[in-house]
Amino acid sequence: MTIKEVSEKFDISQDTLRYYERVGMIPPVTRTASGIRDYQEKDLGWVELAKCMRSAGLPVEAMIEYVKLTQEGDSTIPARLQLLTEQRETLLEQRAKIDATLERLNYKIGRYEIAVETGVLTWE
Repeated sequence: MTIKEVSEKFDISQDTLRYYERVGMIPPVTRTASGIRDYQEKDLGWVELAKCMRSAGLPVEAMIEYVKLTQEGDSTIPARLQLLTEQRETLLEQRAKIDATLERLNYKIGRYEIAVETGVLTWE
């Protein structure tokens, strides 16, 4: 399949595919006899995996590490991927708590600023 066909099939831009190739996340495409850059069937699994990992919010560095470990035959990859996903979820939960705290603090600051200006402290 050509880069264009793969990008349409997996809903990934052609530039993103080229970037994935450049950093080593997916094998580079081969050139056919007619000079067309073409993905082999075995490459499509890597493209799909890269898209899934990216949509899960994993950083490129983690995806590259995954690819390297896979190529070296490391059997701990599923556990590592699960750990990365859990760490991401924990960080997102912590971020939500921080955002909520900031919102409360900003509200209080706003109320106190009004009190300083008006001389009256209200919580309406």
